[in-house]
Amino acid sequence: MRLLVLRFSSIGDIVLTSPVLRCIRGQVKDAEIHFATKSAFADLVRFNPHVSKVHELGEELGDLIARLKAERFDAVIDLHHNLRTARIKRALGVPAHSFPKLNIEKWLLVNLRIDRMPRIHIVDRYLSIVEHLGVKNDDKGLELFMPDEREVRIGELPSTHQQGYTALAIGAAHATKRMPPHKLIELARLIAGPIVLIGGKEDQSVARAIGDAIGGRVFDATGRYDILGSASLIKQARAVIAHDSGAMHIACAFRRPVVSVWGSTVPLFGMGPYQPQHPERARSSEVEALPCRPCSKIGFEQCPKGHFRCMEKQDLRRIAELAKA
Repeated sequence: MRLLVLRFSSIGDIVLTSPVLRCIRGQVKDAEIHFATKSAFADLVRFNPHVSKVHELGEELGDLIARLKAERFDAVIDLHHNLRTARIKRALGVPAHSFPKLNIEKWLLVNLRIDRMPRIHIVDRYLSIVEHLGVKNDDKGLELFMPDEREVRIGELPSTHQQGYTALAIGAAHATKRMPPHKLIELARLIAGPIVLIGGKEDQSVARAIGDAIGGRVFDATGRYDILGSASLIKQARAVIAHDSGAMHIACAFRRPVVSVWGSTVPLFGMGPYQPQHPERARSSEVEALPCRPCSKIGFEQCPKGHFRCMEKQDLRRIAELAKA
């Protein structure tokens, strides 16, 4: 059975599909899995032993559709469920199954504070659409594969960091999912021992501010490495602190102790840190009982209320202690 799995973005969402790939490959006889995603994220599945072929989405969706038609799939597993994937499903004309996005339930929670969210992680929502194939959650958690040559060697780091460090992932897709710079600096002061800052080029100015304030025990890795290079630094960390971001899910894929920090979004959406075999390694920090949370299912570029209490009131001492535990 040749199956096409669709998930175009982003980092965390793609890592969260890994249990589906493993469970299908292990539980469906003769399953051949192809995966379609944006070129920028292809490395997240390129080296997965459960995936036979990766199809990259560039500028033109039509070009991708033409290539997918040539593969003659038996079915489509749509783990993105948007307009582009709908176009692909129509074009391929084979049986297709799409995961429940729970948009109505999320809207009710964000806009009316009516909680109709099921207590089910998105991994299980993904897996629910392949139940008809006899696939069940094996509870082995997330995975991310990379070849040795793509890993950052510990010897490349300063000698002060080679005996262990905390990875502080300072990025996130939207500003209201990130702690403001002054809070990150205060948190870095509270973290014991060496720190490696994880993020993209867009996070470099904040990283410089943290480094200037804290000094030599901070190694700034922002913008230095590609997705897999940054992932390998997370893999080698003794603990990880991250926002609601791809870094949080990568930490879980490598079974790292992780403290996730939540602002405008909430774990109740079903995308919290996922380590079913070691739940004690996956901790979250939220400012409870704020009437304005959640204000969005994805985040904003500034706090709609102007006070940003969901981040300004974070208990930084507790976050640092959890990372040390």
